[in-house]
Amino acid sequence: MSSLAASAVIAPAPEVVKPAPAAAPVLDLRIVIGLIGVLIAVLVAGLNEMVTKVAMPDIRGALYMGADEGSWLIATYAATSVSAMAFAPWCSVTFSLRRFTLSAIGAFTVLGILCPFAPNLESLMVLRTLQGLAGGSLPPMLMTVALRFLPPGVKLYGLASYALTATFGPSLGTPLAALWTEYFGWQWAFWQIVPPCLLAMVAVAYGLPQDPMRFERFKQFDWRGLSLGLPAICALVIGLSQGNRLDWFESTLICWLLGGGLVLLVLFFINEWSHPLPFFKLQILTNLNLSHSLLTLGGVLIVLLAVIIIPSSYLAQVQGYRPVQTTPVLLMVALPQLLALPLVAALCNIRRVDCRWVLAIGLGLLALACAGGTQITSEWIRDNFYILQLFQVFGQPMAVIPLLMLATGGLAPQDGPFASAWFNTVKGFSAVLATGVLEALTTARLHLHSTMLVDRLGNSPLADSDAAGLAHRIHEQAVVLTSSDLYYCMALLALALILLIPLMPSRIYPPRAVA
Repeated sequence: MSSLAASAVIAPAPEVVKPAPAAAPVLDLRIVIGLIGVLIAVLVAGLNEMVTKVAMPDIRGALYMGADEGSWLIATYAATSVSAMAFAPWCSVTFSLRRFTLSAIGAFTVLGILCPFAPNLESLMVLRTLQGLAGGSLPPMLMTVALRFLPPGVKLYGLASYALTATFGPSLGTPLAALWTEYFGWQWAFWQIVPPCLLAMVAVAYGLPQDPMRFERFKQFDWRGLSLGLPAICALVIGLSQGNRLDWFESTLICWLLGGGLVLLVLFFINEWSHPLPFFKLQILTNLNLSHSLLTLGGVLIVLLAVIIIPSSYLAQVQGYRPVQTTPVLLMVALPQLLALPLVAALCNIRRVDCRWVLAIGLGLLALACAGGTQITSEWIRDNFYILQLFQVFGQPMAVIPLLMLATGGLAPQDGPFASAWFNTVKGFSAVLATGVLEALTTARLHLHSTMLVDRLGNSPLADSDAAGLAHRIHEQAVVLTSSDLYYCMALLALALILLIPLMPSRIYPPRAVA
């Protein structure tokens, strides 16, 4: 007994083996290729809308269409595109992300090929409407892939690729439209999508994993939500797109579209609040970071669209530039985004860096660029805008990437599709709202300045000499003053968005792997 006791005392205690720390998720090359494929498709979908909008005068001339018909082509495409962003996340979960993405790219490509062969306006309208539905389904897929498949350490870089659709893509619309219409033909405004879409389909088919289809979700399908939400979004988008042309609330059609759309949207949200499997989960808006991101995103997109439209419109109306001559101004911002976006993502990926400060600096740079634009005169040419574009090169990504980080950080995995639906729908709808707001402001200020200039001219001897030339100079000065006013409004909007930062969002840290 004593020897056994002694041996028990002398025997060393068993060694406690500590579990090895979990290895950080490894970035899969196939996923990267799949992400690049979705990114290409999303950029092409955005460019298709921008290019056809810029090239619409050439398209109308070739197809013998009037300005009214051309505006309806743009409006219906935008309406179905924004609507698709709202419902595509549900479809991607049900039919599988890979299948749904490939189907959307394929349909988008085929419809684009067919558009120039449309025998009449009605068939072209149907083709563009369906193409908008397919193209609008793609942006939510990019955010879904970045959030779902990328390791935490590189997730921000995936979101930076999504930011390209807001900063890089829109600036390329005018240059590409100029290229096709000047040197190739109006048909290429539609056919330009074919080569990149084919490349995107190959990359998506190779890179994205195949999920099983979940048809059991149809047992809880939100039919009431679809029947309320789809016409609500379409009515609001068409109303905003056509409002300036039809003189807003002086038009019975615009009153019905905007009023009826708002009523349907309220009923849609009431239905979504209580539905067990909604398209939109309103409860996640209690996350102040997400709510702040959605609100700020709308304002940022108005500013970003304005800094594209204002110089393009000024150079065309005052200096007589064609789109191909305006191209360098827009490329000055677009091309550096390929470097600026990864740099800003790397900055926000540093744990010591508070992305709210990055957002404030980005908005400040945009405000500074717009403040510089208020000094515009009729002597400005293309070169005068370059210094403003330099502020935008870093201001744009610094204003967008922190919003993506704030919107997606801290969300539960099951809320990812709902966050994607919210973010992409607000993004698409804000672009339409921005166009409507800018058109309304431009028309109001242009009329005001034209009237004031004519009143000040009064009985001056100049009023009796060279009436045609005088009218042209008055219009030029009205455009200059209107451009200055728009820049001033955008600077104030950017500063107002900065004031929201200390009030709403809380600090979020960059995603990291859990040990």
